[in-house]
Amino acid sequence: MTTYPLQTLGAQVGPAGITAPSFDDTLLSLQATYQQIYGVDAVLTPDTQDGQWIAAIAQAIADVNAGAIAVYNSFSPSTAQGVGLSSVVKINGLRRETPSNSTAQVLITGTAGTVITNGQVQDTAGNVWSLPTTVTIPEGSSITVTATAAQLGSISAAIGTITKILTPTRGWISVTNTAAASPGAPVEKDATLRQRQARSTNLSARTPLSSILAAVRNIPGVSRAEAHENSTGVIDTDGVPANTIWLVVEGGDSTAIAIAIANGKIGVATYGGVVQTVTDEFGIPSTVRFDRPTYQRIMVNVTLKPLAGYTVQTGNNIIAAINTYINALAVGESVFLTQVIAAAIQGSGAPTTFNLTSLTMAVYPGSPTAADLPMAFNQAPQQAVDDISLALI
Repeated sequence: MTTYPLQTLGAQVGPAGITAPSFDDTLLSLQATYQQIYGVDAVLTPDTQDGQWIAAIAQAIADVNAGAIAVYNSFSPSTAQGVGLSSVVKINGLRRETPSNSTAQVLITGTAGTVITNGQVQDTAGNVWSLPTTVTIPEGSSITVTATAAQLGSISAAIGTITKILTPTRGWISVTNTAAASPGAPVEKDATLRQRQARSTNLSARTPLSSILAAVRNIPGVSRAEAHENSTGVIDTDGVPANTIWLVVEGGDSTAIAIAIANGKIGVATYGGVVQTVTDEFGIPSTVRFDRPTYQRIMVNVTLKPLAGYTVQTGNNIIAAINTYINALAVGESVFLTQVIAAAIQGSGAPTTFNLTSLTMAVYPGSPTAADLPMAFNQAPQQAVDDISLALI
């Protein structure tokens, strides 16, 4: 049972980290101190002036403690957030990945000679796209220009969805995107940055293979990488020769990847279709092999029954959530039906406004079924937004 007043109301750092009294304990402690001074018969209920003043002081102390806890947590990659996390990972030589803007090719039609200045258009999802500073419609009455998303990150727009003119200009008749938008680099989330920081600390790992994998994953441009080792004396079920390591790497410079593998491997062979010659510090060349992923195009068909509150944006959220989930899977990771369904429901933003009646998947050009899609070790699931079909019943 807690005894009031407390010995201290401030945040304390101990073996278990930083702790501080809750607002309720702080308030009860201040009330007990007040009654020790002015008598136990002092009325300190919330409707009294003294009670309200003590509550204000308790809130101020709780706010200061919360700030102290936030500062303390900002020094650890596992608890730091936002700018604090960006700062602390610099210790590991890391930097939060810079986002970029999505772009789309849009066809503008209108009267020849019309000049559009600082034009903006909008897609069906409400995203704003900016045209070049000045666009002049030529003699053919149409021109294709690059529109840039106003918001940073991965903004998707299917063919024919950028159709609204936000800056009406006399002579400008219509706009539409003739191809799906090219998504920009997303804003790197705190969770993703923490994962990269954790991988970087594995460079001095327990095994040479995990050290190699950590080094490869930290090469600029590498988005996904997995490693497989056959330590037996015979070819394994994946076709990897005896005493050989097999890395499958997406993105990154091939030479840099080969160097990272060569620097970490100890007395084992390498396997794969990409062959690079690496020269060590003594000028001795060696051959390093690895593979690039074989992409499996994933088709998804979703059928929904709209309920009260369902909007077009809910459907767009479902498509985006499925697309994000599948493209984030690791090389060799199977696409599980229940996980895709969970991603669709959780990412909808309004799970009570629809009933998901059917979700089927297939590797193109197969026929979608309600079944998991297994991946081989060197295969990577990949999906474009246009590969997701959403139907309402």
